[in-house]
Amino acid sequence: MTDQASPHSDHAARRGDAPRARTFRAEPYLYLLPHALLFFVFTVYPVGYGLYIGMHRWDLLSSVQSFVGLEFFRNLFMPGTPQFDFFWRTLLNTALFTVVSVPLLVAAALGLALLLQRPIFGRTFFRAVFFLPGVLTVSVMGILWRWMFDNQIGLVNAAREALTGASPIPWLSTEGLAWVPIVVGTVWWTVGFNMTLYLAALSNVPASLYEAAALDGATPGQQFRHITWPLLAPQTLFVFITTALASFQLFGQSLVITAGGPNRSTQSVIQYITEEGFTNNQISSAAAMGFVFGLMMLIFTAAQFGLMARDVKGAS
Repeated sequence: MTDQASPHSDHAARRGDAPRARTFRAEPYLYLLPHALLFFVFTVYPVGYGLYIGMHRWDLLSSVQSFVGLEFFRNLFMPGTPQFDFFWRTLLNTALFTVVSVPLLVAAALGLALLLQRPIFGRTFFRAVFFLPGVLTVSVMGILWRWMFDNQIGLVNAAREALTGASPIPWLSTEGLAWVPIVVGTVWWTVGFNMTLYLAALSNVPASLYEAAALDGATPGQQFRHITWPLLAPQTLFVFITTALASFQLFGQSLVITAGGPNRSTQSVIQYITEEGFTNNQISSAAAMGFVFGLMMLIFTAAQFGLMARDVKGAS
């Protein structure tokens, strides 16, 4: 006897093969709507309006703003203009601060986390001590470190004179040395946050790996090199990216501690953009600078996230 499909089963099979019509559901879009509105109001609109201002000769006292195209953008790439000289000089200052401060912040945070991960007496107290400076405002932090490195009455010069009898060092009025209080103060101010990230990452490293390595005769240095450091690679990359982006936004530290001096040697690019817009009343020029600098940060962020994605893909 041969099997023979019934007409009903054949009809059901044909009905199952037919594609189902998609029904529109508004609920997901309603959930996304508040974020989309906030993103448009606080991100898309300001960026677009800033680009619009940068392409006009903006005058706050006039109702008519003349269109000038890319004139203010060309000034940033035309040698000999004040905008070219000061914009790229302050951008170089910001890059120098980033190159110096980021490795210090990463290394200091990792070192403190390794020390405070151990079961030592007062561990919780020391964790709080290193984290607490981060709750201070930038103005309080800046005033504190400006006083500590003051050329005449600063605590650093007073301690140096008491210990060695040497004359005071003009920290705040010497090019190059003026970066010392800014970098040291920034590390003291923000290292606690990175330390907390590393402490959370270290708590997830299995203790059995260290026990096995110790049984095999591995030294503490070898355990760090072959166990701790590879397992902390994703966290290190995250800390590096966030710290670099924060360092490129340098503003308050240099403004309060050195006021951008001496001779603009510590003036950050954001500080100069603010000066161009609100002191020199060149709103359009400042808008063009802000747009170009924001585009640079966008490219830098995309490159860093590309490295992060490649690292995560390689780890998996």
